[in-house]
Amino acid sequence: MTAEDPDAPDDGSTTGGGAADSSDATVSRFDVPEMDCPSCAGKVESSVSTLDGVERIDPQPTTGTVAVRYDGEATDAAAIADRVREAGYTIAETGESIRLSVPDMDCASCAGKVESALSSVDGLESYETQPTTGTVVLTRRSGGPTEERIVAAIESAGYEVVDTTGTETTDAASDQDLWTSPRALKTWLSGAVLAAGLFLEFLLPGTNATVGTILGGPVHVADLLFLVAVAVGGQAILRNGYYSARNLNLDIDLLMSIAILGALTASLAFGEALYFEAATLAVLFSIAELLERYSMDRARNSLEELMDLSPEEATVRRDGEELVVPVDDVDVGERVLVRPGEKIPLDGDVIDGDSAVNQAPITGESVPVDKTVGDEVFAGTINEGGYLEVQVTSTAGDNTLSRIVELVEDAQSNKTEREQFVERFSSYYTPVVVAFAVLVTVTSPVVLGTTVSTAVVYGLTLLVLACPCAFVISTPVSVVSGITSAAKNGVLIKGGNHLEAMGAVDVVAFDKTGTLTRGELTVTDVIALNGNTEQEVLRCARGLEARSEHPIGEAIVAEASDGGGDREVDGFESITGKGVRAELGGVPHFAGKPGLFEELEFDLSHVHATTDGGLVTKTAQQLCERNNCLDLLDETVPRLQSEGKTVVLVGTDEELEGVIAVADEVRPEARAAVERLKSLGIEKTVMLTGDNERTAAAIAERVGVDGFAAELLPDEKVDHVEELDAETEGGVAMVGDGINDAPALATATVGVAMGAAGTDTALETADVALLSDDLSKLPYLYDLSGRANGVIRQNVWASLGVKAALAVAVPFGYVPIWLAVLAGDAGMTTAVTGNAMRLSSVEAETLATDGE
Repeated sequence: MTAEDPDAPDDGSTTGGGAADSSDATVSRFDVPEMDCPSCAGKVESSVSTLDGVERIDPQPTTGTVAVRYDGEATDAAAIADRVREAGYTIAETGESIRLSVPDMDCASCAGKVESALSSVDGLESYETQPTTGTVVLTRRSGGPTEERIVAAIESAGYEVVDTTGTETTDAASDQDLWTSPRALKTWLSGAVLAAGLFLEFLLPGTNATVGTILGGPVHVADLLFLVAVAVGGQAILRNGYYSARNLNLDIDLLMSIAILGALTASLAFGEALYFEAATLAVLFSIAELLERYSMDRARNSLEELMDLSPEEATVRRDGEELVVPVDDVDVGERVLVRPGEKIPLDGDVIDGDSAVNQAPITGESVPVDKTVGDEVFAGTINEGGYLEVQVTSTAGDNTLSRIVELVEDAQSNKTEREQFVERFSSYYTPVVVAFAVLVTVTSPVVLGTTVSTAVVYGLTLLVLACPCAFVISTPVSVVSGITSAAKNGVLIKGGNHLEAMGAVDVVAFDKTGTLTRGELTVTDVIALNGNTEQEVLRCARGLEARSEHPIGEAIVAEASDGGGDREVDGFESITGKGVRAELGGVPHFAGKPGLFEELEFDLSHVHATTDGGLVTKTAQQLCERNNCLDLLDETVPRLQSEGKTVVLVGTDEELEGVIAVADEVRPEARAAVERLKSLGIEKTVMLTGDNERTAAAIAERVGVDGFAAELLPDEKVDHVEELDAETEGGVAMVGDGINDAPALATATVGVAMGAAGTDTALETADVALLSDDLSKLPYLYDLSGRANGVIRQNVWASLGVKAALAVAVPFGYVPIWLAVLAGDAGMTTAVTGNAMRLSSVEAETLATDGE
């Protein structure tokens, strides 16, 4: 995230979303890398909040950033920056990120030329070329080169910059534009001239008259036509070859230029009559370039479909009037009106109306989700039936869809192991084949007895095969296809390395709460003890759990919300993995696992249930038939846990007041998802949970996992993941909620976060994010990743094998130059791209549920 320069004069502009309730509202963002915990965030927030005019502060320790909305007339960014520094934190000087669209940069050799040109520009912190999307992402330092200087550097490499935001990834809006472009028209014309020359030379040799001589060699009409074909079709090739030579890039453009010029030189200077070969190279390579561009556009279109999801305009209500404005002009806090059938333009919360919303474009959910007041909606989703009014919570460039598109675009920077191998191999491949071409040209007349002209043709043919374009593009185009396909199905894969790793894992470990279960706990049983009533137990538990963020605490608070008679709460303390402690009305109270109360030296084998004057549940009545006594340790707690319930005890350090049982509903698709993973090849599935042994056993049996580990603290989950990883070659995928299970997710080979749509933390920290709470996406992810690995292997070895076979066969006369161009370059590029695009047809299955 780019920080606003705190020393710059405040001009009232915004660097983020503005506020709807103040015409002078400004949002500035600052990078504060040392702010890395909630305590740090609290200090920053306290310091900044003392400034007049500050309306909202949003410190994010997970990303080290602070966003502040303020009244530009009351304060400015410099004053806010001073308060951040007064809190003890440094504001980092961060370069400005720029994304440029360079659609003609569609292969590895093109990217190399652009990188060479950018390397000469001072003031750039970093730059990254993405040929599969036709974009260049770079960061310039404060006071660094102007955008015009950067664009000029790229264009000096021979590539046009068509957009400075990176939103347009191609200048060919359709296939028709490509095939009727100036280069295509020149290609068709040169092809027609080449065909005319072939017709004269081979079908009507009698009309192929001699028009002159050069160095004693005759020049026929057909030769002149071949020269015209080179002049028309070879312009772009020679131009690009010039830029390659200037940037010292031994790429396909330079190699083809050398081959064409070599054939012309041999013809004009040495009388070898290779006009036909020169023309064939010019025409066929131009066709190959068009085919490559067509194939790459197909891959890019899959990403453009994501970009096109969000509408460009929104209907807003301002001063009582309905206005249609560009989405970029809508501020945070404004009210957007969405009618039936319209796309929701921005992220926000429903403040009026109710409707079913099709969230498939974002989360991949096949069934529309009912939305009413208070529910969150996402940009790009479709309002199916009713009328909605939505209060905007994020600007157009910062909504969930924008973050997803940006993460998908950036995912290709995380290179797979195969991609790294390909890049290393290709750096040696081209020089070796060029050297082989020179060797064949020089030695063929002596060793193989060929003529000089034939030896030259062999050398030219090998030059054509010397550039590993199809080989280099084989992996990234597969990665882009797989990642964009996943995004359209509601699965966000953060990089090609994660796509590759997920397809190889042998073990899948699940968190329980919120993953295998819905994570929506409800109170099922309340057993009052020692003369307390059910309401007193719940009221006491609510006081203890009100400050807890644990789902169990939230369930108890929700159940006891009507209890009334709250007592003053002091000294709240969370006892990690065991429960909570606080003083209620000055008396120390505890709520937590049975083990916590055993540590407090309670005898849980003999407690007295309330039966006179208290409200006793049916469970309590059944268990208290013998003298109102309960054995919590061997009877009550085990029975509740065997039903899949979690037991919480409530009491002081002197008296046990009651027992509360809560349960979490198992996801209906959980068992089917586990079974499908096994059928796809997963060797082992396990559940890792902090819940008790009996509850864990009940859930594990119901969902069908192979094993489980219960009563785990966060660091113990990490230990289990490490043990599982040591037992397998393929690695471990850990599936959790993306926040509470962060250590285990980070330790696993692949960390998969559930229900990450709209959750910044999960989108930023997870390797893979399932954007909806749907476990059926997990088998889809594993299947897609496995297929992607297969496609990558096919592309790598096929492209390498074809190139190698053609190169070896050249000196023996089995590979004409036209075959080298069409099969070795255009054919393989088109083939690997088409093979990669098969991944876009992989779709998530609808799995059976427990209710079916």
